[in-house]
Amino acid sequence: MDINICIDKLGLNSNTYKLNQSNPPHSITEWTGDDTQPTQAELESAWTEYQAEQDSTQYKRDRQYAPTGDQLDMLWHSIDAGEFGDTAKQSEFYTANKAVKDANPKP
Repeated sequence: MDINICIDKLGLNSNTYKLNQSNPPHSITEWTGDDTQPTQAELESAWTEYQAEQDSTQYKRDRQYAPTGDQLDMLWHSIDAGEFGDTAKQSEFYTANKAVKDANPKP
């Protein structure tokens, strides 16, 4: 359990606290602030909620899409090569980008 993540998850990060420096699991040794120090049960509940959120969105982190610019470049070249048929070359995406490319050719 990462206490710092739990504190943030509980919205208590405006407080000042210190953790023991022993091997994990760490514990809070000092708490200063307007909010009451969270109990171990509250920290564990926040950690469980955090882990559930992480697990439910793992697929997003696992995806390795190319950067958006690279994807658009691939799309451009596919259209330019006729892979989507000739009507794709009449699309606003293609004609606008072609005008820019024609006006600014690679050296």
